[in-house]
Amino acid sequence: MDNRFYKPRCPRAAPGRGTLRRACAERGALQQQASRFPLLPPLKLPCAAPLNPRPHPRLTPLAASLAAWWLAAVPASAWAQAVPPPAPAGSGAPGIELRMSPELKPLPRGDAAKQLPAFLEAQEVRGRPDLETIAEGDVEFRRGGVVIRADRLTYEQADDLATARGNVRISKDGNRYTGPELQLKVQRFEGYFLSPTYYFARTGAGGTAKRIDFIDEQRSIATGATYTSCTPDGSGTPAWLLSTDKVDLDFATNEGFAEGAVLRFLGVPILAAPHFSFPLSDARKSGWLPPTIVPVDSRSGPRIGVPYYWNIAPNRDMTFYPEVSTRRSVSLGTEFRYLEPSYNGTVKLNLTPYDRTTGTTRYGFTGAHDSDFGSGLRLETRLQRVSDDDYWKDFPNDISTLTPRLLQSDVNLVREVGDWTTYVRARSWQVLQTTDPSTRIEAPYQRLPQIGARYTKGFGPGLQVAFESEFNRFVNPTDPLQNVATDDRLTGNRLHALGSISRPFGTPGWTVTPKVSFNAASYSLDRPMSDGRTSASRIIPTFSLDSAWVFERDARYFGRAVRQTLEPRLFYVNTPFRDQLTLPNYDSAAKDFNFDSIFTENAFSGVDRVSDAHQVTAGVTTRFLDPDSGAELLRLGIAQRYLFRQQDVTPDGVPLTQRASDLLLLGSTTLVPRWSLDAALQYSPDTERIARSTVGVRYSPGPFRTISATYRLTRGLSEQVELGWQWPIYGPTPDESRAATDSGLGSGRSGSSGSGSCRGSWYAVGRVVYSTFEKRMTDSLLGLEYDAGCWIGRVVLDRTSTGTSEATTRVLIQLELVGLSRLGSNPLQVLKDNIPGYRLLREERTTTQPMTSYD
Repeated sequence: MDNRFYKPRCPRAAPGRGTLRRACAERGALQQQASRFPLLPPLKLPCAAPLNPRPHPRLTPLAASLAAWWLAAVPASAWAQAVPPPAPAGSGAPGIELRMSPELKPLPRGDAAKQLPAFLEAQEVRGRPDLETIAEGDVEFRRGGVVIRADRLTYEQADDLATARGNVRISKDGNRYTGPELQLKVQRFEGYFLSPTYYFARTGAGGTAKRIDFIDEQRSIATGATYTSCTPDGSGTPAWLLSTDKVDLDFATNEGFAEGAVLRFLGVPILAAPHFSFPLSDARKSGWLPPTIVPVDSRSGPRIGVPYYWNIAPNRDMTFYPEVSTRRSVSLGTEFRYLEPSYNGTVKLNLTPYDRTTGTTRYGFTGAHDSDFGSGLRLETRLQRVSDDDYWKDFPNDISTLTPRLLQSDVNLVREVGDWTTYVRARSWQVLQTTDPSTRIEAPYQRLPQIGARYTKGFGPGLQVAFESEFNRFVNPTDPLQNVATDDRLTGNRLHALGSISRPFGTPGWTVTPKVSFNAASYSLDRPMSDGRTSASRIIPTFSLDSAWVFERDARYFGRAVRQTLEPRLFYVNTPFRDQLTLPNYDSAAKDFNFDSIFTENAFSGVDRVSDAHQVTAGVTTRFLDPDSGAELLRLGIAQRYLFRQQDVTPDGVPLTQRASDLLLLGSTTLVPRWSLDAALQYSPDTERIARSTVGVRYSPGPFRTISATYRLTRGLSEQVELGWQWPIYGPTPDESRAATDSGLGSGRSGSSGSGSCRGSWYAVGRVVYSTFEKRMTDSLLGLEYDAGCWIGRVVLDRTSTGTSEATTRVLIQLELVGLSRLGSNPLQVLKDNIPGYRLLREERTTTQPMTSYD
C-alpha cells in the first residue's frame, strides 16, 4: 500500500470478542486494562501513520550494504501512533475521527517495556495461569513491536519466552522472517531462529541463513547467511547473490564484522573479502567505497579507482580517490570536509605526480571555507587552481565550475551593520587558454583589493533608497608558472558610486514607479590613456519611469474554461550622453538582448560603461491559467524598444541610429496534454529576418518516457539542433511493474524494484547536438539501460567537444544491484545534467517502511 495515500481507519468491532473489541479510539484504556491480564484475545488496531522518509547520506561505504539485511535486529527508532482527538462536547458524534500523528514516538524500553500487554489468538489455547500458555492452530502472538505467527507457540510469562514451531513467521519493524523454529525472549529480543528466510522492507531484499542468534536488542550473530533482491522464481541461482560464512553485528557501536563474504553476479564471483567491518546503518563509517571503472577514455585511456572513506569525526571526514590510468600512470585525489558551529568548508586536491603524456606533474586544487564570527561578520573563501592550460580537457571531473576555462579565486570579508553591508574582497582568475587563436578568451581583471559598502532602506509610505560605493585596484592576470602579466591592458584604481531613489505608486492591478539614479566613477591609472591623461572622472544621471498593468478575465476556449490575463508594460529611460570612449573598461560588457534586459536602464553590465538613452520600451504579455489549479497553460509575449534619439555609447563604438529595435517574441504552452512548447524569437524589421531564435518542444507521455528537441539560431554565428530522449524500447516501466505487483509485498522484493519476475526492460537514453553552422556533431551522449528488476545495467557513450577539431570520448559502464550498491563508473549525473526530463529507474531509497496492520 502506498503510504502517501494511506488514511488510517478503525475496523468495526468483531462480534463475539467481548468488551475488549472496542474501537481503536479507546486504545489507551484497553492497554491499561490488558496490562492486568497478560494473555487476552488479540486487539487488531491498524491505526498507524507512515514513517517520514529520511534521505541517505551521500557518502556510504560499499560494505554498509552487507549489513542492510540485518537492520531488522535493531529496535525501531520511531513509531507512528494515531492519537484520537476528543469528541466535541455535545456533538453527539457516533465515533471519533482518527488523524495522522505529526510525530513519531518510540516504543518504551527497559522496565517500561515489560509493562506492555501481550495478545494471543489461536484455534486452541490452554495453559497454567501466570506460568505458561500453549496455543495451537493459526497462532498469532503480539507484544510491543513483535508479531509472531506459527502452527504452535508456547509462551512462558515469567521469562517472557516464546517458543514457536511450524511455519513460524515473525514481523518486526516492517521486516519479516519465516522458518521452522524460533525461540525468543520477546522484549529483550534474545534467542535464536533456525533456517530463517527473511525480507527487509528497508532495502526491498532478503535472503536465508542457517541460524540467527539474537544476543540482545543490539547484538546478533548469523551463520551461513545470503542476501539478494532477486525474487526466487524456481529458475535456480538468483541473478546476484551475496553470501557470508559468518556475520557479527553490534548496533550499540554501529559496527558489523563479516567473514568469507563473496558477491556473485550471474553465478560469477565479482567481489570477495575474507574479513572486513562495515556500518550497520546510514551513519558514516570508514571503509572502501564501490570501485570506479572507465573502460574507454580517449584522452586518459582505461581507468580504475578504488576510493576509501575515512570518517574522522562526526563533523569531519576525508575521501581518498587513488586511480590508475593506462595512459597517465597513477594519481591520487583527496577531499576533506569539516563542519563546525562557526565555520565549515571543503578542500579538494587531485595530484598526478608524473603524467606520461606530458612528462610533468599535474594537479587541480579547489577550496571553499565559510566562517561566521558573529555580530554580522563573516568570511567567504573560494580558491581554484590547476597546473596547466590543458587540465580542463584531460581531467574534466576535477573542475567544479560552469566555465571550466575560467577559474576564480575569491576571498570576501563581509560585515553587516543595520541597513549597511560592508566588505573587503580580493578576486583573481586563472584562464586556461588554447593554442587555437579563434578560441582564446579574454581574462577578467584581478581585483586586488575590492573594498565597498552597500545601503538599502525604505522610507515613509514607499520611498526606496539604494546606494553603493566601491574601491577597486585592477591588475592584469599573471601566468601562475612564470609570474608575469598575460595581458598589456590599462591597470589602475577605480572609485565608483551608484545610487537610486524610487517611489512606487499603484494597486495590485497597476504600478507606476519613477526612479532617479546616478553612476559616478573616478579613475587613477598606472600609465596614460589614449588621450594622455592618467586620471579621469565622470558622473552620469538617469531618470526612468516604469509602468505595468495586470488585467484578467474569465474566458472559454476550445470548450475549456480558462482565466486570461493581459499584462502591458511601458518603460521610459532618459540618460544623457557622456563620452567614455577613452576611459578604461574593467568590468562592462553588452547585455544579452532578451525580455529581461530590454526593461533595464543600461545596455551594459558592470560600472565602466553607461549607455546614453532617450527611449521607451513597450511590451505586453498574456497568460491563460487553469481557474482551479492556477497552472499556466499558455503564455505569449511581445516587446520592442523605440529610440527618440540615436545611442552613441555602444559596444563597438558605432552609434546606433535604428529607431525601432528588433522585435522580441516569446511563447510557451502546456495546453496539449503531455506536450510542452517554448519559443523565443528576435526578429529584425530591417532585414525582415529572424536574427536569433530558440525553439524547444518536449513530449512526455508518462514516467521514463520523454523526447525533446531544441533549435537554436544566432544568425551568422551559430546554428544548432539538439535532441534528447529517454524511452523504453522493450518491457514494462517500473511504475507499470509496481502497479502489476503492488499487492505482492511478501514476494521477496519491494514494489519499487520493478517487475516481480525480473523480466528485462530496455531503455534508450541520449542527447545529440549538431551544429549546422560547422556541419559537425559537437556533443553526443548515447546509452542503454537494462532493468532486470533486481539489477540494472547501464552503458553510456559520452563525447564532448574540447575545441573546433577535437573531442573527448568516454564509455561509462555501471552495474546497480538493487538493494546493495552501484559498481563501476557512474553515468547518472551525466544523464540528469544532459537529458531534459530524465528520471532514475530507481529513486534513492529512504528509510520509509511499509506499515503492517499492527504497526
